[in-house]
Amino acid sequence: MGYDPLSQIDQLDRHWMELALRQAEQSVGLASPNPAVGCVLVQGDRLVGEGFHAFDLRDHAEIVALKQAGSQARGATAYVTLEPCSHHGRTGPCADALLAAGVERVVVATVDPNPAVHGVGIAKLRAGGVEVRAGVLAEPARRLNDGFARFVTAGLPFVTMKVAATLDGRIAAAERLAGAPYWITGEEARAEVHRMRHAADALVAGVGTILADNPLLTDRSGLPRRRPLLRIVLDSALRTPLGSQLVETAHEDVLIFFTHASVAAQQALEKRGIRLQQIGQDRPGERVALPQVLESLGRMSITSLLIEGGAQVHTAALNQGLVDKLMLFYAPTFLGDAAVPMLGAINELPRIQQYSLKTFGKDFALEAYLRDPWKDIPGMDKLI
Repeated sequence: MGYDPLSQIDQLDRHWMELALRQAEQSVGLASPNPAVGCVLVQGDRLVGEGFHAFDLRDHAEIVALKQAGSQARGATAYVTLEPCSHHGRTGPCADALLAAGVERVVVATVDPNPAVHGVGIAKLRAGGVEVRAGVLAEPARRLNDGFARFVTAGLPFVTMKVAATLDGRIAAAERLAGAPYWITGEEARAEVHRMRHAADALVAGVGTILADNPLLTDRSGLPRRRPLLRIVLDSALRTPLGSQLVETAHEDVLIFFTHASVAAQQALEKRGIRLQQIGQDRPGERVALPQVLESLGRMSITSLLIEGGAQVHTAALNQGLVDKLMLFYAPTFLGDAAVPMLGAINELPRIQQYSLKTFGKDFALEAYLRDPWKDIPGMDKLI
């Protein structure tokens, strides 16, 4: 078999891009509402600079890596998980910084999902004489930024519906201790849920879940994040108990959407540090409108949202076409017909675009996309 230099280049590019993706993973929880981005700079076969973006520190990943590399950036190859920016925002254009540093080659995982700017950074680099290769490990780079892609194109958060269920689709036993959590899956699966919470800006549950389980709904991953996980309750009549764990642990990180409630109920919750927002008409019996909730969260720069229960919220979100991704954890057991189902009647059966299966201890999970925020962006893949 003959020597294939292109194959060797591809292997090297993938190797260094994997390191850039590890940098980008450190950006998760620290970059939102900006994208999670990582960059490494390579001189020959030596790593001379690396970095990731943290919103509060302002510098983009490329700038962090360039500062670390110093003069060694000249003639180097930059591996970046997202197309270098080409416009002035909170910082100057990274494409200009790479050109000024004398970087000779740039390898990009994926182009920018913003339809107004994607491809411009690549074009600027090529016009400046830099060799650019795009599309190396694009899929994992995009999955890190599904929230950013949905937010920058639609102004809405990327919505993941997470459920823990038995093989017969039940989420709790018929008889259980009220106000106490009911675990379906094991520790490994629950640890993955906290990783998901860390990667999300907010999570939402219905008041029925609060009353039944008295959950904390917190991110207990132990990983750093720049802003607290926003804990959201859909509670049309403000029935959330003042003595619930959610209320007792609130530090301006709990938001309740409601439709109708007495002034006294509103004041009691607000005194405990709960943020309230009224949605829809002030009529008894009307449920909180989920589309308006998502629009409101978009205005707050919430880019990613986890839906964590219960069956009414899951069903409403699916029936209204609001779910982008499913993460369904299954325990290898059954609870029977009398147990609590994970879904009600689904009017419009969603179509799964792509899926994968993962194992967590004795449990397994179905990860499935109902809407890929990258797929409908005009010209997205023409540059790769």
